[in-house]
Amino acid sequence: MQAKLQALLFDVDGTLADTEEVHRQAFNAAFSAADLDWVWSQELYHELLSVTGGKERIRFYLERDRPDYQLPPDAGEFIAQLHANKTRIYVSMLTKGEVPLRPGVERLIREAHACGLQLAIVTTTSPENVSALFEHSFGVHENEWFEVVAAGGVVPQKKPAPDIYDYALEKMGLAASECLALEDSENGLLSARAAGIDVVVTVNQYTEQHDFTAAALVIDHLGEPAQPCRMIQGRLQPDPCIDVDYLRRLHAACQEA
Repeated sequence: MQAKLQALLFDVDGTLADTEEVHRQAFNAAFSAADLDWVWSQELYHELLSVTGGKERIRFYLERDRPDYQLPPDAGEFIAQLHANKTRIYVSMLTKGEVPLRPGVERLIREAHACGLQLAIVTTTSPENVSALFEHSFGVHENEWFEVVAAGGVVPQKKPAPDIYDYALEKMGLAASECLALEDSENGLLSARAAGIDVVVTVNQYTEQHDFTAAALVIDHLGEPAQPCRMIQGRLQPDPCIDVDYLRRLHAACQEA
């Protein structure tokens, strides 16, 4: 018997909002505040996004690009403090309204919530970043709409490992076949697929060249009535706007494949 769509699982950075460029600027501001001469250009940040997690990204940068830098004896604490300051700067930028939601995001989430679909956040970003985005871009607390908020370090391995999706499925009491994930990156796609979940990908400037072969659908954004979405890859031509009815049909097509 074919499973019915019961839940949508959303990534955050790059999926709900165009946050990655703001993250990059916040990293640079944190480096400057710490009197570090590190500057992450857009080109460099594009490469660093292959590493999930902000602290992990800093450590990777040091190992690959700045092997000359002498970390203090408490390297872990140094990186954690640097990242904590970056998070404070990022949240401050959110409060100023500098991070717009992507087209169709609020429309789809409100419709899915009204239709009784279960909703979850599945992200490697910090819980503070998630709360700030919802408060200042949606005007609600994330727990008002999402029954599970899987964020930050709740699991030992970050994307592309499936841990964060496995965690969300367990908390929701659902099978992978009852869900669709919405992601924007190859690591996110790999994570959801490793957990057995079919994926809708909305690309952005940092991920448009990623390999999304395993996705059920790849589009430029979720679409609005006056701003139709464009299919880049997929098995079912979307309507001008990705809505719950379309996602149910896409989910059914994935189950039949």
